Amino acid sequence: MGIVKIADDLHEEARRASAVLCRSINAQAEYWMKIGMLAEAHPTLPFNEIVRRQLAEAQVGAAAHAAA
Repeated sequence: MGIVKIADDLHEEARRASAVLCRSINAQAEYWMKIGMLAEAHPTLPFNEIVRRQLAEAQVGAAAHAAA
């Protein structure tokens, strides 16, 4: 684990988003980083498909059944 320096305004955005989405600030930043990495790796996939695939991979609810 390490420390990542981010701009104050981005930290504030993460803080506000984390409150709405019931995540810690660190969890929100990690989520954005993971989704960003996946979007760069799969530039033709829309956001919803990236999330659906992640949910299916984790065997979460309907997403897991839809992938089968």
